[in-house]
Amino acid sequence: MPLKEKSPEIKKILLFLDEIGLQTIEKKLENTFLPGLSLGPDCLYIDFEKLLYPGDILHEAGHMAVATSEERKLAGTHEMSQEWPPQSEEIGAILWSFAAANHLKLPLEFVFHPNGYKNASDWFISNFSSKNYIGLPFLQWIGLTLGEEKALEEKKESFPVMQKWLRD
Repeated sequence: MPLKEKSPEIKKILLFLDEIGLQTIEKKLENTFLPGLSLGPDCLYIDFEKLLYPGDILHEAGHMAVATSEERKLAGTHEMSQEWPPQSEEIGAILWSFAAANHLKLPLEFVFHPNGYKNASDWFISNFSSKNYIGLPFLQWIGLTLGEEKALEEKKESFPVMQKWLRD
């Protein structure tokens, strides 16, 4: 599907990912965990004909964003650990996708759709909307954002504003 035929939300997401340095590659995909999406070395593969929920692009991008640069290079290869992602990175990817949705001014239901997140979408939306940012210590630890206290100390904006979008 040519870019001009994609929804405004998909165009916004693809532009954002390009700007932060996450490459997306359109590719025919078979048997993926999320329909129409797969991780590749330093990239996301997207099959727009099979993609059911465009907000899932941000979740998968979140996995790449919170992974180390070495893990990003191994994504989708046989060298990638079978235990990847660890629980901390899963929670970090979920919170990262919330920050991205907030940054892009997308409705939270776009990312946290009812058919995802093991039926916990409403729970995530409720918690994040109440500023209960599960996973924030991890995102701070890997240097992507700041909690309120640290942001005040450094005279910077706190989460959901990100200091940077990709882990070193």
